[in-house]
Amino acid sequence: MTFKKILKWSLITFLGLAIIGLITCYIVYQQLSDELPDTQSLRNVSYNQPLTIYSSDKLLIEQFGEKIRTPITIEKTPEQLIAAFISSEDANFFTHSGVDYKGLARAVIQLVLTGKKKQGGSTITMQVARNFLLSSEKTYTRKIKEIILSFKIEAEFSKNEILELYFNKIYLGQRSYGIAAAADIYYHRPLAELTLAELAMIAGLPKAPSIYNPISNPERALIRRNYVLGRMLKLKHINNEEYSLASAAKITAHRYSSQRELYAPYVAEMVRNEVIKLYGEDIAYTAGLKVYTTINSNLQKTATHSLRRNLHHYDERYSYRNSGERNGSLALTANIGDTFAAQVTSITKENLTAILKDQTEISLLWKDSPYSTLFIAQKNRKKEIHSFLDILKLGSIFRVRKEGVAWQLAQKPEAQSAFIALNPNNGAILALSGGYSFFNNKYNRAIQSKRQPGSGFKPIIYTTALENGYTVASLVNDAPIVNTTSAQNSEWRPENYSHKFYGPTSIRTALRLSRNLISIRLLRALNIATATKTATRFGFSPEQIPQKLSLALGSGYASPLNMARMYSVFANGGFLIKPYFIDRIESAEGEIIFQSTPLVACVTCKKTLENQAPRIISEPVNFLMNSLLRDVVKRGTATKAKSLNRTDLAGKTGTTNKQKDAWFNGFTKDIVGIAWVGRDDSKSLGPWETGGKAALPLWIDFMRVALQGKSEQELLPPPGIQKVLIDKKTSLLSQEEKASEFSFWEFFRGQYIPSNYAPKPITSLTPEDSSAIEPAEELF
Repeated sequence: MTFKKILKWSLITFLGLAIIGLITCYIVYQQLSDELPDTQSLRNVSYNQPLTIYSSDKLLIEQFGEKIRTPITIEKTPEQLIAAFISSEDANFFTHSGVDYKGLARAVIQLVLTGKKKQGGSTITMQVARNFLLSSEKTYTRKIKEIILSFKIEAEFSKNEILELYFNKIYLGQRSYGIAAAADIYYHRPLAELTLAELAMIAGLPKAPSIYNPISNPERALIRRNYVLGRMLKLKHINNEEYSLASAAKITAHRYSSQRELYAPYVAEMVRNEVIKLYGEDIAYTAGLKVYTTINSNLQKTATHSLRRNLHHYDERYSYRNSGERNGSLALTANIGDTFAAQVTSITKENLTAILKDQTEISLLWKDSPYSTLFIAQKNRKKEIHSFLDILKLGSIFRVRKEGVAWQLAQKPEAQSAFIALNPNNGAILALSGGYSFFNNKYNRAIQSKRQPGSGFKPIIYTTALENGYTVASLVNDAPIVNTTSAQNSEWRPENYSHKFYGPTSIRTALRLSRNLISIRLLRALNIATATKTATRFGFSPEQIPQKLSLALGSGYASPLNMARMYSVFANGGFLIKPYFIDRIESAEGEIIFQSTPLVACVTCKKTLENQAPRIISEPVNFLMNSLLRDVVKRGTATKAKSLNRTDLAGKTGTTNKQKDAWFNGFTKDIVGIAWVGRDDSKSLGPWETGGKAALPLWIDFMRVALQGKSEQELLPPPGIQKVLIDKKTSLLSQEEKASEFSFWEFFRGQYIPSNYAPKPITSLTPEDSSAIEPAEELF
């Protein structure tokens, strides 16, 4: 066969194969095209964005969701960042039609020579096609689809539109998706404020976000950043001076895995659960919902600080428990609440030096130590301690906290606490803390706990009494009670906290001094069913109200939230509000999709509002209860609150049997605060740990801040209330013309003013008056 024939048939064979190849490619193209998603769907992209929770004053509380993303438009993207990405990821982006043929060729050659698929060869357009429209599987078919889609995208979208899609989708490490989120995660600043070196660092991440991560691999990240800067210089996006300065810059990235501006984790968890109830998990975690709560950031910070400080002060009344012989790793010892893990570096009797986890060196003085005894658990006994050397040694790991400016010994409190503050006029929760440290124990005691309210429940009994013909001056005999239970053939003999009996006692004195026997006698006279109806009007469920006389002592159960709702009725003029914590929810685009419409208490409204809360006690009864509860602060079990130097404070202490629970439920007309202290295992807090001692200081610390700049509000009697001079001993009308040691002014509803006069006094102080100097009662 001649050379010409060979050439001829070779050409025919080549053309035939080429035609067959083209036909095959066309068929494959048509088949794959039919399987490809519509590229126009990219015009309505919905990015996965986290659930973001804010305080009422727009401070970030928390974000929930796998992906942290903040979409940004191409117009707001810094030019240098665009140049950095183009330089490192796709130098020919603005000139190619979607595919980098040279890059693909290099990948094919690599495959032929080594048999391995080579990463690379993908343009920004191809990455957009892959990330938005295709699965993550690595196959030849998917690569072909990627190329076809890239051509389509380039034909239908502008280069800036493609870049915007890319910048908002790419994963850049540390849960950040998109360039705006990366700026916030690594630098806690918006893109517009980043330096060239920082922008180049972000641009170097897409190739391998974990390998080139500036937090976990700073050395590799520095090499990659400088490579990006070198590419920018080569492609003339920056000059030599800019390159020199940026490449010499140190790494400034830090771990901002949580950008929270306000510590309110118990609230964040409440919001998360509520949003899931409303919209389901998928939408909750991916739709970019923004939730604005009712939480006031200043009050929330105060609640957290006051709760922790109060628990430490309680704990410091007892023994130090850390043996100081732990030899673990300081780095692995967690900071909990206000306590910091520390390790002793030098020690004498009077002085101690230690380092914290971040290597900060601190000094402690023994004279600042709050502890005088050490509890030895193995022997279940205490011993006196007189210096650091009695409890610690060189290398010991222990806990410290700051009290003012001084560091001192500390330990994680064994007791727990909860605090809630709300606006009584609409139910908005202003501050809430469900425990000492959420990340150490997530149980939310403010809303989930079921604790006996003790004497804090007594105002329900006294309200019932006033609604059923009693007055604040009515006398009830403080005398022994024996209640026999026939079923168990047992006797119940309740007592006052002092184990004493005081004889005829007025309603005012009985509540002020928290006399148990008076409450029981009132309940027995009124009957349990009547008091139960009152309690349910205040928002308690039947399950919370035991059908026995111990109800008078608060033997049911309640959460601090329940108690806040109850005391809001007294604070707002007699209306039952419904506590809430979400003000509004916005979509990712800023559209309001949920707006709260709380029930509102309005004493002065002449017309009934559409969303007005129901009135559950009359204005006169509410006034009388406020008068009684202000008396608790003025001269009863909560006189410590007088340190706030205000006359408009009201409330009630509560202490349960064996001091298992300590409460203070207090309010003004504008804010209700409920403080609870107890132990999760329901063990006793210790002798004399009453509501006035263990819980009231927390309330005072909080209110000292909450009431700053707030004017005092006078308690004015409503129509139907009269002030009458009565006899101290009998509560009948006094024959005197002005108050004296035998008489005093008291408030009455007109129909209940005494009609008879007391005999003219001939003795000195009455038993009733002398009882005022007896210890205040707080049991139950």
